[in-house]
Amino acid sequence: MSNQRKIENPTGACQKQALRVTFDSRLRLEFHGSQVTSDAGLLAYRELDEALNLTASAEDLLNDWRTGQNTQHSMTAMLRQSLYSRLAGYEDTNDAERLAVDPAMRQVVGGRATEHTAASTSQMGRFETEVLTQPKNLKVLANLSGKWIDRLHEHRAMRELVLDMDSSVSETYGEQEGTAYNGHFACTCYHPLFCFNQFGDVEGTLLREGNVHSAKDWRAVLEPVVARYQGRNLRRYFRADAAFAQPELYEYLEAEGFEYAIRLPANDALLRDIEPLLTRPVGRPSNTPVVWYAGFLYQAKSWSQVRRVVAKVEWHSGELFPRIGFIVTNLKRPAKAVVRFYNQRGTAEQWIKEGKNAVKWTRLSCHDFVDNHVRLQLFVLAYNLGNFLRQAVLPRPVQHWTLTTLREKLIKIGAKVVRHSKKVVFQMAEVAVPRELFWSILQAIGRLRLPAVASG
Repeated sequence: MSNQRKIENPTGACQKQALRVTFDSRLRLEFHGSQVTSDAGLLAYRELDEALNLTASAEDLLNDWRTGQNTQHSMTAMLRQSLYSRLAGYEDTNDAERLAVDPAMRQVVGGRATEHTAASTSQMGRFETEVLTQPKNLKVLANLSGKWIDRLHEHRAMRELVLDMDSSVSETYGEQEGTAYNGHFACTCYHPLFCFNQFGDVEGTLLREGNVHSAKDWRAVLEPVVARYQGRNLRRYFRADAAFAQPELYEYLEAEGFEYAIRLPANDALLRDIEPLLTRPVGRPSNTPVVWYAGFLYQAKSWSQVRRVVAKVEWHSGELFPRIGFIVTNLKRPAKAVVRFYNQRGTAEQWIKEGKNAVKWTRLSCHDFVDNHVRLQLFVLAYNLGNFLRQAVLPRPVQHWTLTTLREKLIKIGAKVVRHSKKVVFQMAEVAVPRELFWSILQAIGRLRLPAVASG
């Protein structure tokens, strides 16, 4: 008896063969090709994209020198395909051939893709390594994150701005240009620099060679961000670790009206200023750490003026010496409050981990350095789009979801796609994200279409 039988395609387009298995005669395996998708949740992100006019805003900014058959897909469509594929976990162009016929990808890309196919692997490769690597387009791409963040802030009142700057590691495994061994990370890598705001959005990023200092080129990342917020009635704050303890940075932040808290490496002069706190507490050791705080004025030889330094000294049971940390700051808060404010910069490290896990932004495998710089900017744009939905759209019961959870539960909704002459129906699987939750997300996105709120 044959293990196949003919069935009619539900859309009436053609006939398919249903496969059967012997372990359960009730099962029929039907293959409908491009009639199904595993990424139907991308439609919610595309709705958010449309509400804030994000990807469409790049059409007039990017320089398009393509001619002939290379112009089948617009710059906006190609940009969308680059971003949405990364948002769904496809970290390079190798999957473009399959995604070109995926019904969800075709719909979110728009334009010619909705009736035909999205861009192929070769088209996407040329777009990312030839078109976007032009100096003008690369500059536009680097500034696009800030423009997107500004669009979101038009719908959300801000009273303060908190910037966290940190470097990261992107391990490399080939002969990529600019890759080098980094002794701190103990690997061959690139050493990108990131600047986040308090909502987890990437305000700016820069790809750097693997063996550079953590704070190198901080101006190239920070100055455009600071310039965007000039003239707004906001309290401005900045945090960074000890790698950024540089007098040039202090002076810049003070001139721009920022309040800052930056970790300061310990030295003998600083230790002398807190000498009374370095005597072990008398009495029986406590099971909980004994913590002391102090604030004092200090001027290093390389500083042009005296600045406030806050110290935290922790005595732990079973440890011979205390744990000591110093923070240089111009905050007027009590010492303990300054330490608490500085410690909140740990969220930036969490956001870097999310970027690595959710959108794979460490996947920089091109040979040319500029190609990998473009790829990093695309990863960051995809990350920001995902973060916009998380922080501004998600209903309260699921606001704790990470970008990785959103990819696995929201983006990866399976759907059967039925095309009619005047409409396309996505029959969504109702598993991790029920209809009511998806509807509440769409409602929240709809509210972003209302008139913008007054900005600070």
